[in-house]
Amino acid sequence: MPVVIVDGQEIEFGAEEQLNCIQAARLAGKEIPHYCWHPGLSVVASCRMCLIETGQRDAKTGAVTMVPKLVPGCQTPVKDGTVIVTESDKVTESRARVEEALLIDHPIDCPICDKAGECLLQDYHFEHGQAERRADLHPFHSRKRDVGPTVSLFVDRCIMCTRCVRFTREVSGTSELMVTSRGAKEEIDVFPGFPLDNKLAGNVVDLCPVGALGDKDFLYQQRVWFLKREPNVCGGCAAGCSISTEHNQDTVYRLKPRENMHVNKWWICDEGRYGWHHLHDSARVLEAGRKAAGSSHRGNATHGGVEPVEWADVVAQLRSDLAAAGRLAVAVSPQLTIEEAWMLCSVARSLDPEAYLALGFVPTTGEDETFPGGFTIRGEKCPNRRGVEQVLGLFNAANTGWDDLVAHVAGGGARAAWITAGHAQPWIETATAAAFANLEQLVVQDLFHSPLMELATWRLPAAGFAERAGTWVNVAHRAQCFRQAIRPPAGVWPEGRLYWNMLGRRGLYDPTAIRHELAASSAAFAALAGDIPATGIDLRIHQLA
Repeated sequence: MPVVIVDGQEIEFGAEEQLNCIQAARLAGKEIPHYCWHPGLSVVASCRMCLIETGQRDAKTGAVTMVPKLVPGCQTPVKDGTVIVTESDKVTESRARVEEALLIDHPIDCPICDKAGECLLQDYHFEHGQAERRADLHPFHSRKRDVGPTVSLFVDRCIMCTRCVRFTREVSGTSELMVTSRGAKEEIDVFPGFPLDNKLAGNVVDLCPVGALGDKDFLYQQRVWFLKREPNVCGGCAAGCSISTEHNQDTVYRLKPRENMHVNKWWICDEGRYGWHHLHDSARVLEAGRKAAGSSHRGNATHGGVEPVEWADVVAQLRSDLAAAGRLAVAVSPQLTIEEAWMLCSVARSLDPEAYLALGFVPTTGEDETFPGGFTIRGEKCPNRRGVEQVLGLFNAANTGWDDLVAHVAGGGARAAWITAGHAQPWIETATAAAFANLEQLVVQDLFHSPLMELATWRLPAAGFAERAGTWVNVAHRAQCFRQAIRPPAGVWPEGRLYWNMLGRRGLYDPTAIRHELAASSAAFAALAGDIPATGIDLRIHQLA
């Protein structure tokens, strides 16, 4: 195998791998500082922060010939015998001078900058900068201008790395951003009449290594060192993008993409990025309720014949009511995890061995949209249809969907129904809901009130994507496991906790235990028995193996 020598340490790499010096140094545990380089963008080598010494070792004699000048690590490929020096006096002095040049005219507004705490300019200054500032201090604040509906530009903070410009040209393909003027007067700006308003625009804020680009949704909301970060999966569409949910005191403040080359690479769409606000919507259903005996199906929540019920009573009374009604139909929402879906189906079949099981409503919006950089926004707006379908297959109900269930109920095939939803947007019309009006028992588990919930005998709150734990299977059949990021609002049990208790399980709900049971009982989920990497597992590959 080819070998690269990093600060005297020999590191092997794959013969088919095309690495630059930054990537090769990482194999040796060395981080070469850089601003303009990003693995998902073209190389411009403009910031000069990654200058290093490099050379070549002769394969026969072992003699090393060094290049007489520093070279940019981002632009220099490695091959067998490449020698990289990252910590020499010459390299150290170069980095200090680059840092000094960037900071000469940089605004002194770190205390009010949103990037403080995760700013590469700050981090690199303390690690590589001059011990003392040699220029005069001229405190000033950065000029601010709007460049789009979601992003603000703090002009004087910019270090001209041009990551944002390259992103709009190479990944989103919309090219709204450009560099104006020349030399010391260079600035990032938008083309006149073309604001930064594409469906991936928020990624430029993540790309910015300093505080030049600010997310209006997050601006001045929270200091980053107060935030806790939980690896998570976006529930906005069938792509199942890997994300980090950043939160504090059970409040989500922002979502950021998490690198996963199998799913979303380094990006997420704005729909997913800002699709968490419903978690804290005051209109959410926040308590379990049961329609009082003798009240009309048209009763309104809590003041139209619906009485609040403690969850401990829900577990027992709900089983009793559904068992007494008989002929149960269940809609298994694609918002549920595979663990929750399996438990719900198990509960249903324990109540009625012939229970009619079907995939719940699948929201869709238009067609899939693919961008020049390869990122795709899916038209199917739910995260786990493939996983729920596989679970239903274990109960011989793989080909039944929402329309089948509605027809089944409307035709008198059921006397009770349990509808799980959990969608952030309105999803059912009054006309469709009317098919469930004559049931003896109707359980609706959802985030918000709907025409269907107004008819429900049992009104149960649902958990949001950041409030549950388990496994989702995306459109490409990649299973990703995630943990609960925040606790649901007071009065809300996540679905998994309810189903766990209704199955008579002891202790706290444990998605891992259910996942292992699934793996043991089904070849389709056998790969989930072991450790699941952060990037997930392609179930199809493991099934073929």
